[in-house]
Amino acid sequence: MVFILSWSVKYNQQEICALKGSTVFMNGTFTHPKRLTVKETFWFIHPVKGVKPTDLSKDPVYSGRVECLTDDQKHFSLKLSDVMKKDEHRFCFRINTTVEKERWTGEPGVQLRVTGELIIPLSSYKTQLWIQKAPEEVTEGETADLTCKTTCSLTDPFIWYKNGRPLTTKTIKNNQLHLQKVSSEDAGSYSCAVGGSQHLRSTAHSLRVRYPPKNISVSISPSGEIVEGSSVTLSCSSDGNPPVKNYTWFKGSTSVGEGKTYSIPSIRPVDSGEYTCQSRNDHGERRSTAVYINVTCKLILRYSVKFNPNSNTKILFFKFFICCRSSKECLSVHLCIW
Repeated sequence: MVFILSWSVKYNQQEICALKGSTVFMNGTFTHPKRLTVKETFWFIHPVKGVKPTDLSKDPVYSGRVECLTDDQKHFSLKLSDVMKKDEHRFCFRINTTVEKERWTGEPGVQLRVTGELIIPLSSYKTQLWIQKAPEEVTEGETADLTCKTTCSLTDPFIWYKNGRPLTTKTIKNNQLHLQKVSSEDAGSYSCAVGGSQHLRSTAHSLRVRYPPKNISVSISPSGEIVEGSSVTLSCSSDGNPPVKNYTWFKGSTSVGEGKTYSIPSIRPVDSGEYTCQSRNDHGERRSTAVYINVTCKLILRYSVKFNPNSNTKILFFKFFICCRSSKECLSVHLCIW
């Protein structure tokens, strides 16, 4: 039995989706009758009956962007760089032989589809919105899914970035980034890319997270020893989204003031104690850890003298009083003279 080798062109893929700006390869194999000698092979687009095909490498539109290769095993390939949206065509492989009428076009060819910029829709706890149209917020504790969308299906894996850095610790499945129980640390700028084309990233989109006050701290001015009669100011700082607007001050369990600062113009020992600041926004309220104020009293010296009744110049005893200016508490010292 004698087998006659005939014409054939087989493509590895008949449809390819490529990312705008990337490089794409179209590959396949071909055969031709042994009696014929191949004169040239080339790629062209959109075969039209009765119209002579034009070598793609000679087309000014593709000059410098295409590379056509064949080998002795009848493998062929087309490398197309810097893919553009206008490259969405049907590409065919052409074989010309030394015999004018003996030539072959591999149909149907390879259909190239090009997806433009990557876009990220956000599927959150309640709604689904396209981030590029309006930045979205989620509340701490909710679940958020970010999906990298393309206009046609890509086979390469998706890579996610937060604030320009690759994400490796989050759950990534196919083209989706899953944020389980969102926290304030998840707020930031997200983008995605396709493996092999990491330099072609989507437009960055911001994710904002609403959360109750946290990192609440209290500072005291002046620092150091606090003496009665001096002016003391306590300041409260906290982090929250939306920003904290309501502050309440407590001494122990008793409310003593409102506002981001609490001032005592002339402090007294009775003002000594534990102070806390409670911060509140639309998503909750939290208190700071307690700070203790210890007021040192300002000492004054008092004394009394008792003279000998028989002599106006002879002192029987001398009594000192060391007192706290703001109170009646005194320490007495007796000095007796005989």
